[in-house]
Amino acid sequence: MKRGAFDDVPLTTLFPGLSPAGVESLKDGAGAVDASRANEAGPEWEWEWALAYAVFPGPQPGTPIILGLDVVEHADGSDQMEFLLQVVWADLGRLAVDAAVNVACWCETDHATHDVDVFSHAVADVALLPQAFRAGAVRLKGWLVDPRDADYWRAKAGLPARRPG
Repeated sequence: MKRGAFDDVPLTTLFPGLSPAGVESLKDGAGAVDASRANEAGPEWEWEWALAYAVFPGPQPGTPIILGLDVVEHADGSDQMEFLLQVVWADLGRLAVDAAVNVACWCETDHATHDVDVFSHAVADVALLPQAFRAGAVRLKGWLVDPRDADYWRAKAGLPARRPG
């Protein structure tokens, strides 16, 4: 994956057939997310650098990520949570916009992480991608203003609280 500012993302290469208005809509959505993080280090968007996934790569293990942002929060060196916004290939060659808040697991059985709030929207056509991306960006922006405390999110999802030290 390549990293940089959203303006560096080759949108029309990643999403062939995206209209100029669609490109501007994606930029507006990303700009809103970036603005909500204005007091932090510059946001680093990631995209498929080899552009191998600009065309559906066919069924394979995992979810091929085309474009995304991962905001990681650490607390006390022993806890972590993430806020994600991604454009991925879904099944049958459709694009999807996924967003999530996930937290480190403190269950008796270590599950590694838990998604505690999720947004997922599959799009049948690249023309619908901007609308789905903006909806995911709005969701992410809302999460970023909620408490950025993994224990808050665990309680909201009914998960076990972090164990002391």
